[in-house]
Amino acid sequence: MKNILLVILFCAVYQNGKAQNYIPTIKNNTELLYSCKLHGQTRSLSLVAQMPDDGLTFKLETRGVKSSIVMLPEAVKNGNALSFNQGETAPVLNLKPNETFFMISRSAYQDLVKKDFFVYNNITYNLDKKENNDGVSIDGKLVDTLHVIGQIEETEMWIVKNPEFPIIVKMIKNPLGINFTLEKVGDK
Repeated sequence: MKNILLVILFCAVYQNGKAQNYIPTIKNNTELLYSCKLHGQTRSLSLVAQMPDDGLTFKLETRGVKSSIVMLPEAVKNGNALSFNQGETAPVLNLKPNETFFMISRSAYQDLVKKDFFVYNNITYNLDKKENNDGVSIDGKLVDTLHVIGQIEETEMWIVKNPEFPIIVKMIKNPLGINFTLEKVGDK
């Protein structure tokens, strides 16, 4: 009887701990601080969210580079391509109507949740259903994410479980040599 009570207590604590995973949200002036590995170099990158007219603009700052990356409302809703622009081409960069930056579109997120995959940049990303997939922690809190693996280059992404703003909190094995991890979320 004592063993049964211990098992029940363990399961309750485990479920409670698992249910308390952190889900970062984005609102005006939310700052996302990333650690980026670019071709063997490490640099920090700050993105501050601005939300004009159902779109999303990230004010990017990294090593003296300052740029505003503008995602159109149709890209936030139905985009199907990631932009890997590093903000060095213009002080304001208007992305294409299908491009997002450091996030996937809401429709891609819905595909992932409903179909266990989504297509971005003509690559299918499948949901990794393994329980232990080395999640991402921010300030000691495990982030509630969906882990996906690309079918072609095996790029891996961890996408926050937030249907409004499914930001990518971690990317590894990117064939472009751009890998990153979200380190901190706060208000600017």
